Amino acid sequence: MNLQLLISLSSSSETPTNSLHPPSLPFHLVEEILCRLPVKHLIQLRCICKSWNSLISHDLNFAKKQLRLSTFNHDFQHLNISCTNSSSELLQFDFSISSIFTSASTTNQSPPFTCRRDYDLEVSTCDGILCVGIKGCLPFLYNPSIKKSKTLPPFKITTTTEHRPFSTLYTLVYHGVTNKYKIIALTLYLNNKSEVNVHTLGTDYWRKIDDFPCHSLACISPGIFESYQKLLEPLGSCVSFGALRGCLSVVSNSDMFSDVWIMNEYGNENSWTILLRVPHMRDFGFIGYQRVLYISEDKQVLMEFISSGKFSLVIYDSINNTFKIPTIIQNNNNDKMAPPQVYVKSLISTFF
Repeated sequence: MNLQLLISLSSSSETPTNSLHPPSLPFHLVEEILCRLPVKHLIQLRCICKSWNSLISHDLNFAKKQLRLSTFNHDFQHLNISCTNSSSELLQFDFSISSIFTSASTTNQSPPFTCRRDYDLEVSTCDGILCVGIKGCLPFLYNPSIKKSKTLPPFKITTTTEHRPFSTLYTLVYHGVTNKYKIIALTLYLNNKSEVNVHTLGTDYWRKIDDFPCHSLACISPGIFESYQKLLEPLGSCVSFGALRGCLSVVSNSDMFSDVWIMNEYGNENSWTILLRVPHMRDFGFIGYQRVLYISEDKQVLMEFISSGKFSLVIYDSINNTFKIPTIIQNNNNDKMAPPQVYVKSLISTFF
């Protein structure tokens, strides 16, 4: 069913029914059809009628269902690249994953935020929401699909002469048991110590939990705990952690190739399995692979690598054993760029 027909069949539900109007679709069927559309189309369809606008803009259950269906649709995957320009503006470059493997087109989306361009920039993503951390500034959340943002509250960092911080990393996560979004702030100190604070969205405070990487267990309500633990890495020199196909993943480098490992059973160190082996490139100023960002259905692998001291992207065709550098962004050498993130666009807006 195309959109024009859907609009025609559903619009009569907004007007009195009589013989002059064609039969209309029940609204629950309209909802089932709409939740399978990409966010870009849904944003445009909000103006059709009040019921559609209410469903798309304010119905959290609809937003979650649309996100759940989109997560497994390869056509709905996007790549985000965040960087600062010479005017100290934070820019968001957005690409559909499918376009990266062909000829990419960019959409420049700038959240309402300015910052010092010489500061480090980190971005994490969860459910279509970006968590942006900039050294010296308060972190904030941004949903580029609906163009809404929220600055997070500050938290106290312990600072002494022997205990000086040099970086704080922010990660946005979703806690399925409590149905809450949380931000984990890991502060690293020059004396190799660390401190972990957790903020639950909907509150105005942070909670400090036991210092990483010691084993810890913090009870946040009866039967619900926050914890972390050490996990034994697979063999090799592991350079980065990530997630692939719903599993924890790492990249380990050797002299001639890099192995991409996934942990098939989370927490089980014996379940590490090599997903693929990627030979090292002989050109492009290659120094080493950092992360695997995406693996397409036809076995093309989008990877991040270090080239002459800078982060770059490469597409590895694992069937034909060939490499291709995608031209997706013209970046000034002085721009600060965060590691790219793969995400799915969403309508989630409950905490903005």
